[in-house]
Amino acid sequence: MPASRLIILGVAVAAAGGAGYVAKNMVVPPPPEVVVNAPQQPAITLQDVLVLSGDVPMGSPLESNIKWEKWPADGINANFITRASEPEALDKLKASVARVALYQGEPLRRSKLIGEGQSFMSSILPSGTRAVATSIAADTSAGGFILPNDFVDVIMTRRTDASTGTPGFMTDTILKNIRVLAIDQTIQEDEEGKKTRVGQTATLELTPEQAEIITVAQQMADRLTLALRPITDTNEKVSGEADYLVSGNGRRGTVRLIKSGEVSEVGTRK
Repeated sequence: MPASRLIILGVAVAAAGGAGYVAKNMVVPPPPEVVVNAPQQPAITLQDVLVLSGDVPMGSPLESNIKWEKWPADGINANFITRASEPEALDKLKASVARVALYQGEPLRRSKLIGEGQSFMSSILPSGTRAVATSIAADTSAGGFILPNDFVDVIMTRRTDASTGTPGFMTDTILKNIRVLAIDQTIQEDEEGKKTRVGQTATLELTPEQAEIITVAQQMADRLTLALRPITDTNEKVSGEADYLVSGNGRRGTVRLIKSGEVSEVGTRK
């Protein structure tokens, strides 16, 4: 083989070896894997809590609408009913009656149930108030659309004295923004055979003073009408109720006598 070819072959071998060495040094080895020992999460302690498995309207029994459900122990309120403290609560409370509306998924609280031996109405009546029933009809109760927990104004209508020469009617809003506690509903059929719901008695939530006002108004009025208020007015501050029906100079003192539709002072209250 000629010497020139040997020289070229040697140079090529040397170049290939150098290229391989350079390529080897250019490859960066992967960084070593870092193993991090994550702290072990503590196990969550769970307890069985009595919850609503369905909606329960106010005044209805719980029946099958309650069940045991596991809750984190740290999130259990002292008012919750747990299986650990009351293992027989599921069976015992099925006949209990809701004093307010209950909704699916919420924990059951005894404060929302009617106590043993208590009536429904006295249980939902706030402290310091009175429940007073007044007669109504469909034409005096917003066409029968007034329901419990609605708010109404009570309007009194009465005839004026014909001896004045101008017989007619007078109206006065005697109570404002009054909550309806209950309203009886009966099913009736109209002339076309359609079923309608008609209430004849509404039970109103009143203060003792308002109870006196409506009691007098029922005796002297030709008609009492309930006017339905919008829900946005429920927090409105009330003023200008018909205190004149039961007192003259303040709520203590003068008593008013209603005779033949006329109001007169007859004495003082003790």
